[in-house]
Amino acid sequence: GFVWNVDEDFKVVPDFWIPAKGVEICNGNPYPDENGHIPGWVPVEIGNKQYCWHSCAVSYVMGAAIVLKPKEDDPGSLEICLVHLSDLLEQTLELVGTNINGNPYGIGNKKNPIHLLVPHGAFVIKDLEALDHNSLMSWFEHCQEGKVEGVVWHCKDGSLFKLHRHHLGLHWPLNDTNLNSKPVSIRLGLCNYEYEADYGTFLGQLSKKDTCSYDRLKDILLE
Repeated sequence: GFVWNVDEDFKVVPDFWIPAKGVEICNGNPYPDENGHIPGWVPVEIGNKQYCWHSCAVSYVMGAAIVLKPKEDDPGSLEICLVHLSDLLEQTLELVGTNINGNPYGIGNKKNPIHLLVPHGAFVIKDLEALDHNSLMSWFEHCQEGKVEGVVWHCKDGSLFKLHRHHLGLHWPLNDTNLNSKPVSIRLGLCNYEYEADYGTFLGQLSKKDTCSYDRLKDILLE
């Protein structure tokens, strides 16, 4: 049968790349999964222009990330808050914002961009009746919470399965997204950190809006 040649069939990985947890190691080399993928990680280093938008959403000095997630006491609303990087270990997060994937959520603008990290699994599906093609199509097309780019199933054995709208032939981006239908508040909790204001950074700009509330994400404008 077919056997991958890891040295010839795959592009060279960046420096400091490490394979993701669970990747098979064969003869000292990471081996692709059944889809030909070898997932892995590269460090988001401060000052690296390739990852500049990721770096905007992280305070390396404070050891915290700027995160967008549902409010704990009101899951129908969103909050932008700081989360210790140590609390995000072994998690994956999605970067959204002005300069990411065409900015489908209309966040920020070129003069004052906004970039936020969204933890995968933070938004839980409630209205999906069944796991079949018709139910999924109906959910994506007719439910407010289905106005998303895709969903990921988290299985008990640790497996993850992703379904994108494109897999069902559905359009993305949308004019009206679920993420932009919810009120959002900024609650940074800077008193919990050793913080010196630097208004030349994204966090510094955002701190001027701390405790503010908005009808939706796209209403947040920095100065």
